[in-house]
Amino acid sequence: MLLCAALAGDGVCVCARSVITLEEIFASAEAHSIQLKPSHSAITEAEQETAVARSGRLPDINMSLSLSYVGDGFTTKRNFGDYEKAPIPHLGNGLSLNVTQRVYTGGAVTNAIRLAQLKETAARFAEDFQRDNIRFRLTGYYLDIYKYTNLRQVVVSNIGAARKVLADMQARYEQGTALLNDITRYELLVSNLELELTRIDNTLTILNDDLVTTAGMPQGTEVVPDSTILERSLPEQTEEWWLKEAREQSPSLHLARAGVDISRKAEDIVRSERLPKVGLQAAWNIDGPILTEIPPIDRNLSYWFVGVGVEYNLSSLYKSNKSLARSKMATQRATEELDAAVENVSLAVKADHVRYLEAYEELKTRIKSVELAERNYRTISTRYAADMALITDMLDAANVRLDAQQQLVNARINIIYYYYKLLFTSGKI
Repeated sequence: MLLCAALAGDGVCVCARSVITLEEIFASAEAHSIQLKPSHSAITEAEQETAVARSGRLPDINMSLSLSYVGDGFTTKRNFGDYEKAPIPHLGNGLSLNVTQRVYTGGAVTNAIRLAQLKETAARFAEDFQRDNIRFRLTGYYLDIYKYTNLRQVVVSNIGAARKVLADMQARYEQGTALLNDITRYELLVSNLELELTRIDNTLTILNDDLVTTAGMPQGTEVVPDSTILERSLPEQTEEWWLKEAREQSPSLHLARAGVDISRKAEDIVRSERLPKVGLQAAWNIDGPILTEIPPIDRNLSYWFVGVGVEYNLSSLYKSNKSLARSKMATQRATEELDAAVENVSLAVKADHVRYLEAYEELKTRIKSVELAERNYRTISTRYAADMALITDMLDAANVRLDAQQQLVNARINIIYYYYKLLFTSGKI
């Protein structure tokens, strides 16, 4: 009965315009929103970083080619006496090719690849987080349009009712049974209602422009909210269910967990600096002329070799300590941030769930308030027509009815808002 009463209230007049659902707006934002494009680019950048890290497993190939002019030399005794010129072939050339395939790097390459993959995952979680924020912002615009559209109908209805009362007053004034001051005061009420209507229209224009632009929809689109959205905002799950969903699906928690994984992998990379590096090597060189002979030989000397190379940075034993301590502190901080994020999400879910249930209780109260305000207005109107009530009583009754109707509109919107707030906080929007 509560739902029927809520849905039977002021609806949205779609006229000749088409109704746009919130899901359609989300889809438009996903495809066209400018604010989501940086997140898409960040994922592509992270994918390229992973590809760069994987290339660390490929062999290193170095090739060099040189041409040079070699000047004549000379010989002397050890005391630099007995100078004698030593002619040397002037054209020098060199060609070398070196291939190194890393076999063992202490986990440096593997950890670098895994770190890049974790950053790629974090970029996707960051995109989900940004997407959820944009969706929740669009939800706010959408529900505000829904609210102000309904408020507009309330104000229009009250303007119509006020004008009828004003026309009756003018007729009574002509008959000498009403005062001109009563007409003036009611004209002031109508004027204030018309000003409020103008403000509502301006607000609707601003909200529509904000929503259309943020969602990447064509300019000039006029969004008409789906009046059945309240019917779909009726979750029956308990607070524990929402908490479980939030811990599993919240993008902010995914981001925090990814931060912990990234910090731990950075620790592993620092540790790998203390381990030796082993690689297979193959090289071929050709140089000329041969200057190690006297006199120099005007020929090319070619040689090649294959073998195993081992590198070990002994200074890492005492230089990496501080880097490792810093990495451990970064991991500890990331873990603490994760704990804080879990706590914040849990508190937010609990608060939103309480507010959601409270919104239903408020709706019951507002429905009853409208009934009483309508009854009071009809009673005062009948008494005023029988000259048993003052114009101040009519004004008070009209204002009370207007306020009750506006509060009812807000109560209906609050139910939808807190439902989508729960979806946003738990990562399910």
